[in-house]
Amino acid sequence: MNANEIIKNIEAQQLKAEVDDFRVGDTVKVYAKIREGNRERIQVFEGTVLKRQGGSNRETFTVRKLSNGVGVEKTWPLHSPNVEKIEVVRRGKVRRAKLNYLRDRVGKSAKVKELVR
Repeated sequence: MNANEIIKNIEAQQLKAEVDDFRVGDTVKVYAKIREGNRERIQVFEGTVLKRQGGSNRETFTVRKLSNGVGVEKTWPLHSPNVEKIEVVRRGKVRRAKLNYLRDRVGKSAKVKELVR
């Protein structure tokens, strides 16, 4: 058994059993665990998914929201134990994998069309 197989086995154990199905352009609520001293609470971060990158247990996703007129982006590991769950609020209709162009936009032009199924 070579080192590559050992690493793959360790990474497979760290994967979450169920990953919420969401894509780039979707508006999601990320329920993140926040530790304050000895207390633990869940904080919700709602915004548009700009990108998903990486694979296996290293996969991350970036969510952007506007807070008091200032753009805030957070990147989370998909399989992190600190991410309680990801809830899809709206499905977005986009034609690219990374929505970096949304960073320069404000107001109506920063919106993503809703996907009607």
